[in-house]
Amino acid sequence: MKKFNNHSIISRWIKGVMANKKAVVGSSLVCFFIIISLFGQLLTKDPTAFLSTPLSPPSSEYWFGTNGQGQDVFAQTIAGGRQTLLVGFITGFLVVIIGSIIGGVSGYYGGKIDDILSLLINVFLVMPGLPLMVILASWLPPGPLTLIGVLSLTGWAWNARIIRSQMMSFKNRDFVSAAIISGERNIRIIIVEIMPRMLSLIASSFIGASIYAIGAQVALEFLGLGDVSAVTWGTNLYWASNDLALLTGSWWTFVPTGLGIAIISFALTLINFGIDEVTNPRLISERIWKEKISNINKIDGVTPVVRSNE
Repeated sequence: MKKFNNHSIISRWIKGVMANKKAVVGSSLVCFFIIISLFGQLLTKDPTAFLSTPLSPPSSEYWFGTNGQGQDVFAQTIAGGRQTLLVGFITGFLVVIIGSIIGGVSGYYGGKIDDILSLLINVFLVMPGLPLMVILASWLPPGPLTLIGVLSLTGWAWNARIIRSQMMSFKNRDFVSAAIISGERNIRIIIVEIMPRMLSLIASSFIGASIYAIGAQVALEFLGLGDVSAVTWGTNLYWASNDLALLTGSWWTFVPTGLGIAIISFALTLINFGIDEVTNPRLISERIWKEKISNINKIDGVTPVVRSNE
């Protein structure tokens, strides 16, 4: 039986994703935000310093104006993105790790192990996520570690459920049977043989969990359940709300942060769409069919007609 090279599987997957226009645009936007968040503070003022008249509109000196405390909104938007993205990506990573371990073990071993882990997964799935997040965030000390822990605890179950279903499908494949017959250990079969073939699912789960974590973090901090003394996108909106920015017409105190959240979520969604287009068999078939039709039109000048029921 032919042995598959997992490195070639991963390399083909990366090449396919990077050749997708949506994934490239999304990745470029995410990289831009990461670079700005890491190094942008070198070019901006101190985001916590009281520099000017409160609620000053945008000007040549303060590009995004100042907030209700006289702090530079542009500096706060740049600085706030760093912690928000850090919490979002770390939470996404932890959600994928926890979900992959529990879901993978449950789906591969089956039996009593599957029964126990499936019960655990179902318990967390039926728990109301938002009320649980609010209770935990208000009870635990505020800070990024608390947010990461709360969001990871409330977000891993759905990923574990998906990984479990996919693992149950893969464990009956021929390459797994061949690995078992050759004497491979179960842990190696899971990590080396099966997981690389689930790379698209894992990547999509990471992106979805990151979007969820960024949105949930901003929501919790907007409600005052985070560390309001820290500079994040959520606390930016919290202080804008406290300063009655919407009523006073001080749109510049919340619009830049809102745009940042929207653009990073849009960029991550584009990457997710790109991964789906590269790996989804139905979308691949549609793309190949469209390419064939385009080639026929270019060569023969013929417009093919396809019946709707075909």
